[in-house]
Amino acid sequence: MSTPPVFADGNEAGPLRRTGVKAVLLDIEGTTCPVSFVAETLFPYAREALGPYLERHGDREELQALLQELWNGWANETDPEAGALRLQHPETPNAPHTLVPYLHWLIRRDRKDAALKELQGMVWAEGYALGDLQGPLFADVPAALHRWHGQGLGLAVYSSGSVAAQQLLYGHSSAGDLRALFSRWFDTRTGPKQDASSYLRIVEVLGVAPQGVLFISDAIAELNAAAAAGLQVLFSDRPGNPERDAGGFERIGDYGLLELNR
Repeated sequence: MSTPPVFADGNEAGPLRRTGVKAVLLDIEGTTCPVSFVAETLFPYAREALGPYLERHGDREELQALLQELWNGWANETDPEAGALRLQHPETPNAPHTLVPYLHWLIRRDRKDAALKELQGMVWAEGYALGDLQGPLFADVPAALHRWHGQGLGLAVYSSGSVAAQQLLYGHSSAGDLRALFSRWFDTRTGPKQDASSYLRIVEVLGVAPQGVLFISDAIAELNAAAAAGLQVLFSDRPGNPERDAGGFERIGDYGLLELNR
């Protein structure tokens, strides 16, 4: 007889049922894939590849608006360290690679800068295409996504990573290309993940009442914001997550134990 699964706090995990669910909104890091993939694989890859990438592609017309957004961000940065860095690396016309020190600075501070995320997504696209990268989903995730999609539930992603990066991960996942299972993708251009108004904007786009959307995340601040907006929420309890206290929310660590009903 198999041993019942247990949560990180040692309590036995049992089936968890939620009703009235029309759509599932999922975080990625610490929710559908390990936290370590972002911190130990994606970020280091982007850091090393940004300079060569801009050397090769920095003159592409479609990159110019994005690079200008980053230059403006650096010029208006109030952090003294960023200001000192700016003086050490003055803007050089037609030399996009001179942005690299600022990009590295943003990465070191884990800044949720939308322009940086978009550029990182372009770098990662090359990495995925070359086979250097693959999205390592938790073992129970692919079957759950297929099951929920088959039930007619809408599936959406809300992550601090750019929409492009989200689609790359699910398009090159350990279970193959799963992008067709999702109907919507949201990143921080929608709004801060700790702000209830962001979730109200999301449910409006989804066309579902707040209580009909289930949001799963490993971050208590995000769950508080989503709950304040009227969404159903669950705390993601996954191996390697830094935040293990569910903060009073129900937790889930295996989607095979999660039963959703419309």
